[in-house]
Amino acid sequence: MEHIAEGDGAALPHDGKAELQSVPVTFRVCGSAAIAALKHNGLLQSLAVETERTPRAEEMEDLIQAQNEWAAVETIQPVAGAGAEVLAQTPPISFSEALHHFQTADLSRYSKLIQPTLRRGGLSALAHFLFGPPRLRRELQGERDLVFTMALCPLDHSQAVHTRILQTVYRQLTGSRLDCPRFGPHWEEIGFQGSDPGTDLRGAGLLGLMQLLCALTEPHSLPLTRELYRLSQHHTQNFPFCIMSINLSRICLQALREECLTRECNRRLQVVPVLSDLFAALLLQLHRTWRERHCTIADSGAVLQEVEVAAKRSPRQLLRQLELHLSGGAPGPTAPTGPTAAQTLGFSSVSDMDGSPPGRADRSKGGHGGGRGQQYIVDDRTAP
Repeated sequence: MEHIAEGDGAALPHDGKAELQSVPVTFRVCGSAAIAALKHNGLLQSLAVETERTPRAEEMEDLIQAQNEWAAVETIQPVAGAGAEVLAQTPPISFSEALHHFQTADLSRYSKLIQPTLRRGGLSALAHFLFGPPRLRRELQGERDLVFTMALCPLDHSQAVHTRILQTVYRQLTGSRLDCPRFGPHWEEIGFQGSDPGTDLRGAGLLGLMQLLCALTEPHSLPLTRELYRLSQHHTQNFPFCIMSINLSRICLQALREECLTRECNRRLQVVPVLSDLFAALLLQLHRTWRERHCTIADSGAVLQEVEVAAKRSPRQLLRQLELHLSGGAPGPTAPTGPTAAQTLGFSSVSDMDGSPPGRADRSKGGHGGGRGQQYIVDDRTAP
């Protein structure tokens, strides 16, 4: 498009739509500002009103129509080059819709592999029988098993629901209006380790995405989740948000397997909502700890250990803190932690898990936010 000098009275090109479509960058057009600029450049002289006469009704209608047309122009997207992946706008998916998909889908090849409770023997089994938590109510066991089944489901880009979950998470975090490519460095910007988020989900499967989807689409947890995401972008306190979120899902899964949530599930006659609330409570605990202690990525392993101990020892206290936070009440005390117990939990660095050489996971020269440092993830020995 030719540049128009101020006050030169130049006219718009004949094919204005074609010129607009060829613009290679994305921009937002403000209706009133655009009208003012065009009038300043002499491009709307036919709509300008002389001071000595009153505007006719048809002229005012034309002016209002022009303003409305400019206001309706929102965003012009760049045209993808040859061979580029065409970006679309898939409809966002709600947590309830995604959950219904898993409730009705055939997941038998995964459900037969789950381990919903710990296998105990000898004195451990006797002690658990005598002093352990009550058994989960029979009518809730199917819901519990579904949770562990989702944790075994891998991300499948050929499944429309899987893609919609992933794209909804991305758009909720970034504010993007369009889908992003399935593979690329943009996934690192929201805290995955590489260009394919599916490789990071092996620790919690689709459950990891489902819990993040719930936190990002439920009104009560959305502000907290976005606040933690903003903290993850801090220039010194940054951390890989999605990797940390997957770790929190693994902690929820372990707390459920070790029957730490049985009383709460029995009390509420629910499993999935209890797990979702615990996940939100862990987001809150992580946010407070990270912010108040000025943690960096080097502290991630120790912080995750403390969060896991709190989730297993006092889940009800964490849930109560979440209730107080959501109601605007004063924050409760920090959940108790035990350094001795924390040292016994199985955590390993990503480089230890995927067979890459030491330092491979170090993002100090790039990647997530320019300096993520060592990342941590729960050991695969506690796989679903």
